Amino acid sequence: MTKFDHIRPYKDSEVNTALEQIHSHPMIKALLHFAFPDKDADEIQQEVLNCHSIRDFQTKVIYYAVKNVIGRSSDGFSTSGFDKLDADTPYLFISNHRDIILDTSLLNVALYEHEQIMTASAIGDNLVQKPFLMALSKLNRNFLIRRGLTPREMLQSSRLVSEYIKELVTNEKRSVWIAQREGRTKDGNDLTHQGVLKMIGLAAGKGNVMEYFKNLKIVPVSISYEYDPTDMLKMPELMAKHYDKEYVKSNNEDFNSILKGATGQKKHIHISVGDVLSDELDDIANSGETLNKQYQMLADVIDEQIHKNYKLWPSNYMAYDLLNNTDRFSAEYSDKQKRQFDRRIARRVEKDNTVALQNFLAMYANPVKNKLSLD
Repeated sequence: MTKFDHIRPYKDSEVNTALEQIHSHPMIKALLHFAFPDKDADEIQQEVLNCHSIRDFQTKVIYYAVKNVIGRSSDGFSTSGFDKLDADTPYLFISNHRDIILDTSLLNVALYEHEQIMTASAIGDNLVQKPFLMALSKLNRNFLIRRGLTPREMLQSSRLVSEYIKELVTNEKRSVWIAQREGRTKDGNDLTHQGVLKMIGLAAGKGNVMEYFKNLKIVPVSISYEYDPTDMLKMPELMAKHYDKEYVKSNNEDFNSILKGATGQKKHIHISVGDVLSDELDDIANSGETLNKQYQMLADVIDEQIHKNYKLWPSNYMAYDLLNNTDRFSAEYSDKQKRQFDRRIARRVEKDNTVALQNFLAMYANPVKNKLSLD
């Protein structure tokens, strides 16, 4: 066993055996029928058992499942910025985070279609407690971030994950995806947490941290959904936060979010990749600031690119105007789109619940606010 064995995805040599063990699980069978709606059970089984590597599974199964999700639950998926990336270079993609599974799946669809290196992706171990979800995540090149640890265990775990990211990017030449913060952004206000950057930077040891980050080739990623299919599921946590109450997840809440994220209507989806951070890291390293301040400066640089490249939709502009009682962006949406958005609000927010309405609108309006702040 290596020190990474309890967090790493399957090795290619383990893929076929894993598929033989789980392909008959009811949830896996449902996923496979979704990926191959025109094939019968025997044909699907043959497709699956012909996978002998993670790339096989991703390109022969998951790719088609995600494309069907896009076709059935959206009005289109667009991308920008991928032409700036080198096909043979691994990157560390630091991304805003909206959907548990789809964010990284859509990024890998875009990377595959642009013939670029697909990612190993960080996922919290709390999301894969069910055995079939754990197997599926390991088949899809996810590595685990452990949750619910003591401070000492957290430091040890963070060091291990940091070393693994370094191993992936620098030695295995594998791109990595990680969210800019722990967990999804529920309120639409995408801000990079220092703790994520400090965890990644642990592998620099006593070396220059910003120089180490240059070697990892950080690329900020912005993903935006015109409609968030899980917006209603996020409301209880937003309301608890508003009233400064502890929020406790219900049983199967994350699993329900995964299913709703896949099947719910998203309208348009866009992923934009930013520029590789380089000169910015030199400026931070030469700033003379404390290391803690340098981490915050790096977080600000990442946020600036994520906010700048975030594609705004009519839903964002409508929410901003409603929240601020203005018609500033009325040219960005039609009367029909406004009626549709009003109906969405009515289905998700109790009438006369002003606090809930404000929180719901802020979820969609904050990306507009963040883009405006750049000016």
